[in-house]
Amino acid sequence: MCVSSDVAEFSGTTLYGGRCEHPEHGRIEVLGYQNTAENLAGGPNAMLLHVSTSGMRPDQFIPVGRHDDILARMAAATRPVAAAGGMAWMGADDEVTVFEHDIYTVVLAEDPLRVPAALSRVAPHKRPVLKPELLEFYADVFPGRSIALCCFDNADAHRAKPLLMWYRPSEPDRIVLPALDCHTGGVPDLRTPVATDHYLVFGTDDAEDWGEEVRYEDGMRHKLRAFLPDRVVGVQAEETLPNGDFAIDYDDLLRADLGRITRLQPA
Repeated sequence: MCVSSDVAEFSGTTLYGGRCEHPEHGRIEVLGYQNTAENLAGGPNAMLLHVSTSGMRPDQFIPVGRHDDILARMAAATRPVAAAGGMAWMGADDEVTVFEHDIYTVVLAEDPLRVPAALSRVAPHKRPVLKPELLEFYADVFPGRSIALCCFDNADAHRAKPLLMWYRPSEPDRIVLPALDCHTGGVPDLRTPVATDHYLVFGTDDAEDWGEEVRYEDGMRHKLRAFLPDRVVGVQAEETLPNGDFAIDYDDLLRADLGRITRLQPA
């Protein structure tokens, strides 16, 4: 469930958003994203993610190594939980860097309109064809936000390792999880509701006696563990909702009041 540059099918999306005090980077937000991607296009494809920050760098993408089940373990810690029915779901530098991350070649940009010129740095078998109107949409509705174009070419359904990244959020009073939906390569239709298939997980080290403990695999290196939460809360979204992102005010998260999650639409 995301935006793709051509026809694709995405299922089983797990989204994680959390805040922590990192020993090196200080107070940060961590975003996790994982799904099963099936490329239905005749050639390369890509998914687009907008991040609640600016100035992202490649070294802010966190390698997970062999621990490709960390988001699954977070989700498992909170199950069983009620489905998301009954929630409010309220509507609501110009550098371009290209680098490899798991199955993806990532094009990381502050200005989406500069992405096409950087595609020559993507290997031909992963290089997508992007509709200009799609990039214009992102430039218009997410100004000043980092955009990650994650290019892939897997003909069959493939469970990629999690995309995990850290940043200093531009909205410290709430956590926003990117969930815009369009699998055709066109501009997301903000007027038409979409079916959701997401598991939303949140973490924080600001609360005590909160959430459920996560049991990670033994032997995880400290460098990765420092970005991950000890305890999480989570909820499943499996209904038709307005097209947009998921968001929760940080105060509501501290109360573990997931009924206050909203559906946020760009202006």
